[in-house]
Amino acid sequence: MYVCICARVRECELRAVIRDGARDEEAVGDACGAGTGCGSCLDRIGDLIAEETRTDTLAA
Repeated sequence: MYVCICARVRECELRAVIRDGARDEEAVGDACGAGTGCGSCLDRIGDLIAEETRTDTLAA
């Protein structure tokens, strides 16, 4: 499923970028372009960052 229509970035791609170390919306944008267009996906990107970092914390 696409999270960022402007940059055509899928949820699985975003999760990979976050797992590789992107910890805020700006870092995600730098890594894959998501959130750098209209900005309507920034809330969802933030949700995914929180979800993935929470998963990392639980796994540790």
